Formats: sequence, structure tokens, C-alpha cells
Amino acid sequence: MVDVPPVRKIPENKVKRFEKIQQCFVEKYGLQPEYFTRASGRVNLIGEHIDYCGYAVLPMAIEQDVVAAVSTNDSTRLAIANTNSKYRDFECDINNFEINKSDPQWYNYFLCGLKGMLEDMKLDKVKGLTCMVDGTVPPSAGLSSSSALVCCSALLTMHANGHSLSKKDIADLCANCERYIGTQGGGMDQAISFMAQQGTAKLIEFNPLRATDVQLPDGAVFVIANSCVELNKAATSDFNIRVVECRLAAQIIAKSKGLKWEEFKRLGDVQKQLGITLEDAINVVQEILHKEPYTKQEVCGILGVSADELANTSLSANTLTVGTFKLHDRAIHVFSEANRVLQFKKVCDDKPTGALEKLGQLMNDSHASCRDMYECSCPDLDNLVDICVKSGAIGSRLTGAGWGGCCVSMVPANQVESFLVSVKDEYYSKSPARSAQIDTALFATQPGGGAAIYVCS
Repeated sequence: MVDVPPVRKIPENKVKRFEKIQQCFVEKYGLQPEYFTRASGRVNLIGEHIDYCGYAVLPMAIEQDVVAAVSTNDSTRLAIANTNSKYRDFECDINNFEINKSDPQWYNYFLCGLKGMLEDMKLDKVKGLTCMVDGTVPPSAGLSSSSALVCCSALLTMHANGHSLSKKDIADLCANCERYIGTQGGGMDQAISFMAQQGTAKLIEFNPLRATDVQLPDGAVFVIANSCVELNKAATSDFNIRVVECRLAAQIIAKSKGLKWEEFKRLGDVQKQLGITLEDAINVVQEILHKEPYTKQEVCGILGVSADELANTSLSANTLTVGTFKLHDRAIHVFSEANRVLQFKKVCDDKPTGALEKLGQLMNDSHASCRDMYECSCPDLDNLVDICVKSGAIGSRLTGAGWGGCCVSMVPANQVESFLVSVKDEYYSKSPARSAQIDTALFATQPGGGAAIYVCS
């Protein structure tokens, strides 16, 4: 039996929310929606910046989500609006639109999902769409609000046209979709969005994509805290520079080991080809890559290519002018973080004495590596992580792309209330801007369910 996104009735505890979205839809368009689609945000418990290197990650879906109310028609028009008035309306011909990479407005993420699904369906005639979107995932916070919107859009387009894809296939499709806006991600966000199950985290592996339940130990709750520093991945080159640095590290290691380096894009593929452990891979990095940054000229010399050839084999559009690359530290982070993910799962599976403390240490080590080796944190986020640890977290780390956004903390279940009070006092109350966001910036969460279609009763 093919595992497809489910079609469900609206859960009782969600009825009021869906009714509000429905009301906004009716007020805006003067007609009733036919159905809703929902895709959740996610928090990555451990495994940062390694999915695009071919390594497993360990996220869980969160209760916060993106929901779209949808009505279909026989025109070729797309009309989308947002319940939040700060996001402007958008309309276009469904067969003729462009995604503006240089201006990543919210609706461009919707268009990514739409474009990918239209290309997959290859239909002569597609349905027109009228949509109202509502989101509770904090934007630009590392909780995958943009990917949730991409997934929600692809799912509603598929359902509107009577098409059907498995959860795995639509997750793969959506991972590729987000590249239309210039983000070179690895597929974790989309995989957990479709494959999540209520009450459990998932080990997400790639090539082929597969998901394994991970039962988290009893006695702890995960709390998300937003630094209130926003970063839009598509609006800067920071994220894609890291992708390219990992790619160059993989290619230089491959060449030094006598492999056809042009065939390699990911560190995970090089490790697999060499047949070595992650610990051995760290030793290979120490042996081959120097700690000082590499110039573009030096990289070209090692690989035996011109600058133009390097652009074609290794760089992305918004990294063409980058002059230096920190290959050693990026590779060390990737191999060590991939190892921490496997250790985290093993602790969850075996539940040894002191399991929570072991998991907490892995989370703390992960943050230190993200901060020092991958340099994807920021002062406010580091300060927030420190406050969370001092407030009683067993472990705390940045989650998501970084450079702002959120941290996730593992907190003893009997200390959650005191933890929340302490973090509020020490971080949010110190700033009027942060204090104004406290209602959505600091919350405990449980593993949520995957993307679904909800029929109107």
C-alpha cells in the first residue's frame, strides 16, 4: 500500500482555528473553501547543516503549522492571500509566473510548491486556485516556516488536480522546489513535514529517503526559544556559502584520494566511497585540509581548473564572488555532527542510565560546533543558549539554519514552568522588542503529525 498524505476530518481541537481561516476566506473572496491543507513546522533536535552533505538528521514536527483554505475553479487564475495583513495579496496566471529570487516575498515560497507540482503532473489543463493562508510558525526563526508553506502549496495543488504522490515522493519534490528561490537545502524540512507521526521524532536518512521512528526518553520536554533575530536564508548568501564550502572540501578530499573529484558534491558520498568511519573521516580532514581559509585561486590550483570551470563544477549563483573558503572547520563540523546524530539515536534506543544527561551533552556539543566550526550562530543566540542552560536545560542548541532564529532545549518535565519563567526574565524582559513577542517566542512543544488534507464538514 502506497503511503500517501492522508485526507481527514478537521480535528476537534483545531475546529476554531479552521473556522477563523474559513471566515477570512469568505470575507475576502465571497465563496466557501472546498478543503484545507496543513503542513507543520519542525524543530531539528540534532544534526545541523548536514542533510545537504548526505547525512541523517533527527527532527520532529511541531504543533505550529501553515494551513491553507482552498477553492478551485476552471479559470487559469491563482489568487492567494494571508490572514496576516502584513503579507500582501498576490495574483497571477497559473500557467505563467516567475519566482523572484532577489525578492523572497512570502508568496514566492507558495509559487515554489505550485511550480514543482505543476511540472510533476504534466497536465494539459490545471485547475485555477483561490487560497487563504494562515501560519503559526514564527517566520525566519529556524523552524521551517518557508518549507511548510512550500509543502502546503504543493499538497493543495496536487489535491486540486486529482493527482497522487506518496509521502516520500512529494517530500523529494518539495525539497527540489525550494531551489527555485535559490536555497540549496538538503531535504530534512520537507521529509519531516510529510513523514512525521504524532508523538515521535524521526531519524531522516537520504538517498534513498527513509524515516525511522525515534522514541524520546521519558522525563524531559523540548522547549523552543526564539532569539528574535531573523534571517531569511534566501535573502543572504551565508547558507549557500556553507553548502559550497562543504562541496569544495568533499572535492579536494576526493582528488587527494585519487577519486574522480568532479563526480562528488557531498562529504557523505566521499566518506562512503572511501569506506571509512566518521571518526576516520575526521582524521582524513586533519591530514588533508589546512585550517587556514583557502583562496579561490588555491582551490582552482588544487583541482586543476580555471575560475570559470570552478563556477560550473562547484559554486552557486550567489557565491561566485566569494574569495575565501573555510574548508577544514566546515568538514570537521559535518563529520562530528553526523556522528552525534547516530549517538543520539542510540541513546534513545538503548535508554542507558543517565540517558537524558548523555543526550543533553550531545546537544551542547552540537551547539559549540555550530558556533565555533560552522560559524552559523550569532551573539544573541549564543546568549540565549547560555541562559537556557543556566535556567535548568539539560542540553540546549541552535536549531535550523542559524545566524539567529531559535534554540531548542531539553528540560526536565518537572522544571518546565520554572525554566520558562527564568528564560523570560533573563532574555525577553531585557528588551521591549523581545518582550512584545513572548507569546509566540517561548513555548514547550510535543512531536506533531505530518502534512494532511482536511475536508470541510
